[in-house]
Amino acid sequence: MADILKLIQGRQSARGPFDPKRPVAAADLRSIIEAGRWAPTAHNMQNFEIIAVDDPKMLEALTRLKNPLSMDFIRENRAQLSFTEEELKRKKVGVLATRFPPAWSDPKATAAELDAAARPLPTSPTMLFIAYDPKRRAPGSEGDFLGVISLGCATENMWLMAASLGIGFHVVSSYAAAGVEKEVKRILGIPESLVLVYAIRLGYPIASPPSGDYLRVRRDIEDFVHRNKFGQRGGSA
Repeated sequence: MADILKLIQGRQSARGPFDPKRPVAAADLRSIIEAGRWAPTAHNMQNFEIIAVDDPKMLEALTRLKNPLSMDFIRENRAQLSFTEEELKRKKVGVLATRFPPAWSDPKATAAELDAAARPLPTSPTMLFIAYDPKRRAPGSEGDFLGVISLGCATENMWLMAASLGIGFHVVSSYAAAGVEKEVKRILGIPESLVLVYAIRLGYPIASPPSGDYLRVRRDIEDFVHRNKFGQRGGSA
């Protein structure tokens, strides 16, 4: 029990570059995917397809894709930023502004400045692309909400397995952005009927993250647990 909780608490996103000469071993990759295979899915629909990519030519084609700048992301991201570690510790939610280019947290930034700060789509020696089949939906689930939860369960299983193996794991949602998804599908031969959810970078980080970049904050249990009635605090006791 303690070991599982420690693994969960230590899990993090490896956003930095990975060693380009060190792909994930086939046995480790299979273990990660096996963990995803046994994730709980609504009505046991197993509503996902995984495209594992380690071909250098495929990866090179993916690096040439342009990462579109989403103004919705910029606007909503600003609202969740903290500008000091003390502020983040006090809020207990969100992320540090230092994780993003300065223009992304400046409400007065011009469109040209935001475009100049756009980042290329990141890759790694081994990548997983998660596709979702909207036709394989759980019965009676409006908007297939339960199917979306199932995708999260599969991802978390793979993430924890990767963490247990010392393998970096980074979810990149930009690959599913409008204007990018179509090109990714073309490169990887993904059927049009499937929805690309996101990509996962796997590998071995070549540098430690900047100080404070991975400051771990979570709300206290007493902040979100209600005992018997909403608003009646009781924690986990």
